[in-house]
Amino acid sequence: MNLVTWDPYRETGSLDRLSRLFGSGLQRRDRDEEISLGAWIPPVDIVEEKDKILLTAELPGFKENEIEVQMEGGVLTIRGERRAEVEKEGRRYHRVERVYGQFVRSFTLPNNVDRDNIKATFDRGLLRIEMPKREEAKPRQIKIGGGDSDGKKETIDVKARSQS
Repeated sequence: MNLVTWDPYRETGSLDRLSRLFGSGLQRRDRDEEISLGAWIPPVDIVEEKDKILLTAELPGFKENEIEVQMEGGVLTIRGERRAEVEKEGRRYHRVERVYGQFVRSFTLPNNVDRDNIKATFDRGLLRIEMPKREEAKPRQIKIGGGDSDGKKETIDVKARSQS
């Protein structure tokens, strides 16, 4: 199964940390500057079960109509935007650590996913996408036919034999 996502921002962040580790002043940023860049990626868990693949994304503070899930050409894409709060008179922000802005996550689906029956639900900040496997992709038992020396055919149940 090839569920792969590439995030160029994550890799530049790694280079930044490496640069700081070795004391290089190149592209040095403090935490507040990194946060203000606005690029963020919601964390995702992907679990494969016998008959389906489950993808769960953390999207706290979102409403279901603020999230878009799209399937095109074997790629599942999740996108949305967390909008910053509007400043109001009499309110001063002393620290802003939550990241705002748009996000996009894309996942290449394996060939065994039944793309016509994908379902998404959203509850308490968790987006759950259930991707059932196609029937022909599910494991099935195959009986082996054989013959003995007197020409009689015997059927062997592989599952029963492996359990004994």
